Amino acid sequence: MSLLEIRDISVRFGGVHALEQVSLNLNPGEILGLIGPNGAGKTTMLRVITGVVKANHGEVKLEGELLNNLPIHVRVRKGMGFAQQIMRPFREMTLVENVALAAGFKHTQYPWLSLFRFERNEALRESRKWLAKVGIEDVADSFPEAVPLGYLKRLEVARALAIRPRMLLLDEPLAGLNQAEASAFADILFELNHQGQTILLIEHNLAEVRRICTRLVVLDNGQKIAEGYPEKVLMQSSVQEAYIGKGNLNAKN
Repeated sequence: MSLLEIRDISVRFGGVHALEQVSLNLNPGEILGLIGPNGAGKTTMLRVITGVVKANHGEVKLEGELLNNLPIHVRVRKGMGFAQQIMRPFREMTLVENVALAAGFKHTQYPWLSLFRFERNEALRESRKWLAKVGIEDVADSFPEAVPLGYLKRLEVARALAIRPRMLLLDEPLAGLNQAEASAFADILFELNHQGQTILLIEHNLAEVRRICTRLVVLDNGQKIAEGYPEKVLMQSSVQEAYIGKGNLNAKN
């Protein structure tokens, strides 16, 4: 059985069809790349999965359980870890304290009380472990404004990992990084997957997507246009046309 099953999702914002009858599945232990040009509907799909956006039609199921009417925090408790493209760490907390707050989430209904109800030293030890997983344990005691963008990206993933999710949902984690930083971060995501973490990845860096993803789903104008192994999918004319335009594709050929 698929870990996550999306069936015939449609989302409309006024007269705009952001998603139209899109289906996909996320299997245990894979890195699924959800790709497409700007405005394709990728982030909208992620928001439907997490419950931020309510679909006009279709179903979201986690191991057969329908999630459509469940709020965000319940979906998180059922195993969804979400790292956003725009980082929002608690600026008054160090990196290790930020992750410790997430690590304590599973021990209480009220995240703000997590550090008090969950043994602080235990939370901090666990937090350092997650920071080490993403390669930034050396700045654990720094504040967010003191570290570069790439470290904040990794912090977002560490916070998501700290709730021990069944699936990790990542929205453009490599955006804004140079190629060396992007490649190093992609290596970390690949290693997390190798250790058993299931990942749904939205990303524009096709070189890294091709390198680390098990399978790809391609959206364009709110519709699914391709699905399959990365090498084969990225060679399809419909996918190349979506990224560079039909006129440019004809000129190239």
